[in-house]
Amino acid sequence: MFVDQVKIYVKGGDGGNGMVAFRREKYVPMGGPAGGDGGKGADVVFEVEEGLRTLVDFRYKRHFKAPRGEHGMSKSMHGKNAQDMVVKVPPGTVVKVADTGEVIADLTQHGQRAVVAKGGRGGRGNIRFATPANPAPELSENGEPGQERDIILELKLLADVGLVGFPSVGKSTLLSVVSSARPKIGEYHFTTLVPNLGVVETGDGRSFVMADLPGLIEGAHQGVGLGFQFLRHIERTRVIVHVIDMAAVEGRDPYDDFVTIQQEMEQYNLRLSERPMIIVANKMDVPEAEENLKTFKEKLDKDYPIFPISAVTRDGVRDLLFMVADVLEDTPEFPLDIEEPKEERVLYKHESKESEFNIQREPDGTFVVFGEKLERLFKMTDFTRDESVKRFARQLRGMGIDEALRQRGATDGDIVRIMDYEFEFID
Repeated sequence: MFVDQVKIYVKGGDGGNGMVAFRREKYVPMGGPAGGDGGKGADVVFEVEEGLRTLVDFRYKRHFKAPRGEHGMSKSMHGKNAQDMVVKVPPGTVVKVADTGEVIADLTQHGQRAVVAKGGRGGRGNIRFATPANPAPELSENGEPGQERDIILELKLLADVGLVGFPSVGKSTLLSVVSSARPKIGEYHFTTLVPNLGVVETGDGRSFVMADLPGLIEGAHQGVGLGFQFLRHIERTRVIVHVIDMAAVEGRDPYDDFVTIQQEMEQYNLRLSERPMIIVANKMDVPEAEENLKTFKEKLDKDYPIFPISAVTRDGVRDLLFMVADVLEDTPEFPLDIEEPKEERVLYKHESKESEFNIQREPDGTFVVFGEKLERLFKMTDFTRDESVKRFARQLRGMGIDEALRQRGATDGDIVRIMDYEFEFID
């Protein structure tokens, strides 16, 4: 099964909790604090494995949760950091944030790594909170929650040459005669449902990877047929080989086919027009092909190299491979994204600071307070100890939540909800 796009959930490991502990030592109040810090949670790391060719493994395991750090211990011993969770992906994998489409990483080389979800830092033990005013605090932090998000993995094949064209023009047949690949070949549309790769050797010591991509039809840039599945993989190819049924076996005009394919590729990604293209006039063993090729050349408005071949009889195939290898030697790799040129001048402007929290009032009168920073502080607070609760209350006051609740009409006894927990507001 070939899978080239999948959505998964990743979560970095939570940090280990800090500890409240005391040691026995003469003349030291309460024996002195001795609670260690928690260890750092593990990151979720994607690493390229050269032997993989598909994302099929992610169809059966879609949740990746890294281990948390070890909790702090007594005698001032810190917890151990968790070992990173390494997930193998095939070369050519693009990692995107599901909600925004932002590209996190473009993984192309064997061994290349990218952190897709960071682990949380370890919570501090009570040795970190000792002060002259409070030399023996009963106060510690829980570990910071690890980063979690949904991401989309897209596989864009790493092929030097991409065979494009309408269905049933002979792309799979050509790949089968120039390489050891054995794609499915049939006399019906969309015989090729997934991309096929083959290593081509030219006979003079040169070689390259060729991809036979699913057939393209009009409207492919909008997802018609197998459009998206096809067009995604051609983005990485360095040279495009456009295969045309010059015998017009199915009654279509070869030049119209050429124009349609060109328009579909440009409408999907205009940068595809920058790639060198070689036109292959296939099925030249059919009598009508010679006349059609002559007409095709008359209509063609650009000077593309054209190679008449017959994939079945292999006539002209050798010369085609030499030409492709020559063009590849002079063609650099094309990056997926162009970095926008940065302005030389510096622009200073006022940006309003985003609110650290939000307040909503439910129909039953409950005040709901939420926000990323607030929820992180909440999760890192140990509510089993009075000093930790008091510290959390001071943090809320420092963020301005108390005053904001008063402005919204909160009075003594009103219920305030943070996440799944409810508190009573005391003015």
